[in-house]
Amino acid sequence: MDFGLSSEQQMLKDAVRRCLADNCPLDHVRARADAGSAVSEPAAAALHAMGLSGLMVPEAHGGLGMTLLDAAVVAEELGRAVAPVPFLARSVLAPLAFVLAGSDAQRAAWLPAIAAGEARFGVAILGIVETRDGSGVLAGEDGLSGTALFALDFEGANHFIVADDAGRLHLVNAEANGVERVALKTIDATRSVGELRFDAVPGESLADDGGAAGRRLRDAGRALLAADSLGAAEVMIEKAVAYAGEREQFGRVIGSFQAVKHMCAEMAARHEPCRALVWYAAHAFDAVPDEAALTACHAKSHTGEVHRFVARTATEVHGGMGFTDLLGLHYWFKRIGFDRQVLGGPDKVRAEAAQLQDWAAAAA
Repeated sequence: MDFGLSSEQQMLKDAVRRCLADNCPLDHVRARADAGSAVSEPAAAALHAMGLSGLMVPEAHGGLGMTLLDAAVVAEELGRAVAPVPFLARSVLAPLAFVLAGSDAQRAAWLPAIAAGEARFGVAILGIVETRDGSGVLAGEDGLSGTALFALDFEGANHFIVADDAGRLHLVNAEANGVERVALKTIDATRSVGELRFDAVPGESLADDGGAAGRRLRDAGRALLAADSLGAAEVMIEKAVAYAGEREQFGRVIGSFQAVKHMCAEMAARHEPCRALVWYAAHAFDAVPDEAALTACHAKSHTGEVHRFVARTATEVHGGMGFTDLLGLHYWFKRIGFDRQVLGGPDKVRAEAAQLQDWAAAAA
């Protein structure tokens, strides 16, 4: 039995890689970061032309109707290219929200618009994972009030999917009265995040399912962040091995020194098992939903730790050069750091995994 990607998924992977090589080289990523924007319109337009805006939109609503594993294949390539494009929230989590919790009318109204690139969604569901700094969103008779932290794909969004404190999802127009949008800067200049502040904002609620759809979005987001990290770490290993084969010290390439060999080998040995873990987490979301939350926790926490090691070690192999903007290694380093923390860092996610397996009591 073949447990690898299907031929169609491999073709998707290759097509996205070629598209990003043509439209989003490192110099372009650097230019966008220098301009203060986390969105590359040319790269986003090229991916939209491939139909990726409708990747998770059912065929009946004008999309491709693909699975989360297909989305993970794309996310891995985006991580390889450190592509500054809105994908996680806009192309995956937002359409999933309507598929999981939208009414027939909501699906008919919004899913075709997402596939066409007309409805540009951000997603704010961090409150399902944790609350801090007095944040939280309350849904009352007057609408939504409170603060939603770390809305993903914030730049350019004209609508948001927001989770309230009960985990229920709401659709909010970005221009609605009472909405204050605050762009945030993180270590990763290739990702757009922001804060949403609500003061009696009218919102359109999705299904009252006790927060089940929100938790499913959290699981999908974690699996895709792990996939993105997988691609970023793979590039860092490749660059470290290539540099070790070129850089000379004492008349020898540094890759001939045993210490450097061990560093490169350990990165590869720790990284490679992550691939199956991430692929299975994405596969389980659709095929084995009872395991989705746990496998997403495993993938997110493990890649968070392993790829932090890879990021540090690859930078060390490059020596002083690794800290310069000339190589651009820091873009992958910071991307991995972002992926590690968003929607729960390793400690938080491992604690959830323990609770799911009845190994620990739920937090009060």
